[in-house]
Amino acid sequence: MRKAYVALAAAAAAISSISGIAEAAAPIEATGVWRNPKNNVHVRMQPCGTTVCGTVVWATPKAEAKARAAGTQKLVGTQLFRQFKQVRPGVWTGQVFVPDMGRTFSGSMTANSATSITGKGCLIGKFLCKTQTWTRIG
Repeated sequence: MRKAYVALAAAAAAISSISGIAEAAAPIEATGVWRNPKNNVHVRMQPCGTTVCGTVVWATPKAEAKARAAGTQKLVGTQLFRQFKQVRPGVWTGQVFVPDMGRTFSGSMTANSATSITGKGCLIGKFLCKTQTWTRIG
């Protein structure tokens, strides 16, 4: 009888670990609300046709003022991430609008986990790049 319990416990553990592997391998979605490292801008990532885009849903008054000084009339409602296409699981490429510069650059996003994405924008090709880690908040 004891052997049966041990076998049952081993089977349950195996099923549990297989289930954990399946959950870990599940694709990470870019959609949701994300905050930048300074927590002064929140962006909602959502499907836009066949791509993903990200629009500012909240910003601090200071972030709004910096964007306004660069010519962006209103930061909230501005689409920062444009036409992001998934190129492989957990990696997207597209265009990034930088409001305090008033310019658009090529960019990429790489999922670190279900709650963390690293975004990278570059001026020319893969040169003069800036990287930020965004955190999911919703």
